[in-house]
Order: sequence, then C-alpha cells, then structure tokens
Amino acid sequence: MSIEINLLPWRESQRARRSRRFFLALACVAVIGVAGGLGMTHFYDMAVSAQQQRNAHVQQRMQQLDGDIRSIREYEAIRERMIGQVQVFSDLQQGRSQTVRVFRDLTLSLVDGVHYTQMSRQGDQLRLSGRAESNHRVSEQMRALGAVSAFSEPVLSEVEADGGERRRFSLSVLQLLEDTQSRVDEEEDGS
Repeated sequence: MSIEINLLPWRESQRARRSRRFFLALACVAVIGVAGGLGMTHFYDMAVSAQQQRNAHVQQRMQQLDGDIRSIREYEAIRERMIGQVQVFSDLQQGRSQTVRVFRDLTLSLVDGVHYTQMSRQGDQLRLSGRAESNHRVSEQMRALGAVSAFSEPVLSEVEADGGERRRFSLSVLQLLEDTQSRVDEEEDGS
C-alpha cells in the first residue's frame, strides 16, 4: 500500500510566504533607501544653506571693509590736502618774515649815491635795477650786497651811462633761505 502525500499545496504556501517576506524585505529596504536618500539630501541642503549664509556674511563684511577702506583713503586724501595747506601757511608765514628781512637788508646795504628804481622777484632770485653816481658806487653796492648774509654774491647784468655822470645798472642776487643762511653762517664760523 502506498501512501500518497501531496506536498504541492504545502510548497506553494511556503513559496508564497517566502515571496511575501522577500517583497516585504525589498519594500523595507526600498523605504529605508528612500528615507536615507531624503535624509542625505536634507543634510546636504542644510550644509549648503549654512555655507551660503557664511558666504553672505563674508560678502557683507567685505562690502563693509571696502567702504571702510574707501573712507580711509578719503581721510588720507583730506590729510594730505590739509598737510599741503599747513605747508602753504607756514611757507607764507616764513615768506612774510623773509620779505621784511629782504627789504630791511636791501635798505641797510644801500650805499650813498645809489638808489633802486625797480625790483622784481622770481622764486629766490631778486633782480634790481637802479641808478648810481658812478661805476665805483655800483661796485660798492655789489660788495655791500655780497656782505649781507641773506643774499648770495650779486651778479651784475649791465651798467649804462645815463646822461652825464650817472649810471644805470641791473644786477641779480639770490636770496638765501633760512636753512641755507644758517649753514653759511656755520661754515663762516668754522673757518
């Protein structure tokens, strides 16, 4: 007697269970994969957003620093302009006393029988024109100007007879600045 056992339905039910478990595991893995992918996307989006915020902050600070640099350059330009103005004021102040000194030294060095008719100044050079009683008086006047510490040695340009014994003359002399005068005085004292 043979017993026949039909195992087909049992195998089919086991196969169906295995298929359900496989598809369930596959669905779980797919859900975990999708959730992991979404989590990674969210993480990278957050990292990108944080970096963009940092970049925006850096850009804002750079613009602020650029503005500060521009204002510093403006302040430096204003400072340079003010230094220039102060220099002009000090030059004018020094020039005022030098002008007084020039006129004082010119009058103190004026020799009897000589008078000036015209004086012009171009930079540090003075051009003097005048009249003298004789050539001897012109040379005395040049020696007197050369003896003044405010002037360099005078250079005679021309001497002309002015009808009779009077002579017209033109000469030029360099005005020495205070620094140059002090050096000349020190050289004279040292020698």
